[in-house]
Amino acid sequence: MPRKATARAHPIQGLVKYHGMRDTDLRLPYHDSISVCTAPSNTTTTVEFVPDAGDDTYIIDGEAVDGRGAERIRHVLDHVRDLADTDDAVRMESENSFPSNVGFGSSSSGFAALAMAATEAAGMDLTRPEISTIARRGSSSAARAVTGAYSDLSAGLNDEDCRSHRLSTGTGDDGFDPEEDLRIITALVPAYKETEEAHKEAEASHMFDARLAHVQDQLVEMRDALREGEFHRIFGTAEHDSLSLTATTMTGPSGWVYWKPETIAVFNAVRELRETGVPVYFSTDTGASVYVNTTADYADVVEEKVAETGVETEVWEVGGPAEVLDGSESLF
Repeated sequence: MPRKATARAHPIQGLVKYHGMRDTDLRLPYHDSISVCTAPSNTTTTVEFVPDAGDDTYIIDGEAVDGRGAERIRHVLDHVRDLADTDDAVRMESENSFPSNVGFGSSSSGFAALAMAATEAAGMDLTRPEISTIARRGSSSAARAVTGAYSDLSAGLNDEDCRSHRLSTGTGDDGFDPEEDLRIITALVPAYKETEEAHKEAEASHMFDARLAHVQDQLVEMRDALREGEFHRIFGTAEHDSLSLTATTMTGPSGWVYWKPETIAVFNAVRELRETGVPVYFSTDTGASVYVNTTADYADVVEEKVAETGVETEVWEVGGPAEVLDGSESLF
């Protein structure tokens, strides 16, 4: 069987997001969540099972990983070892094409690529929804990065239920195709954040129960809007959900305000553009950086306006599922 494999995955932008976990070991969320993968941003990971090698080694972007990061990687790999009935040590190296820990979903692509490479190297024949349950043990968002494009992670109490599946999208009456025509202007605000702490903050907020009730309507709206290909409903819902989620996080015990002045400046620029008729909405995950969602026809106009706030920008589009790469693309 193969002992070494390389995989690539794209990070996700949360559209209807989650915070709080009913089970922190299996990373089972309280409710469903929907996202879209973003390209060309990606994580490439090579995994090799090495008999009699002693301890695992984990390298990300040229640096050895230790502490909580190493624990989360080992948690995923131990599950793969259990499923594959092996106790071999693992050598893992990973590279990101975009900044990590700034709100652009690096953990989603990182654990998706890890799960995809590890299961391939272990000789396992699994579907992407099955692999999503393995990636989920590192990051719930990684489950959706495995299945790619617009994906929905179902909540549940076990791997049979809590797995990701790809959502079908339609073309709107105005010709908008969510998979072909979306452009995402990223506004980089490099402020370090820690998503695991955000989960704890949100869950302790007095607004958390209200969030759990409200998000059900958001999920219904998002699924229907994607099916109909309606740009304004899809990304208007994502913008509202970003504000709802952030309000819950920021009213936790620590009063954690993770937006920066540049974040608010981008919000204001987006609203100014929208007042002139430009189809554009903002979205944030946990962090100060911003996704600005628009259509291909308006990408240049929107990027210029966002860049005027002084942030670093790139234009991204919809990314596909995690993929196993040819051996020539191995990192070692």
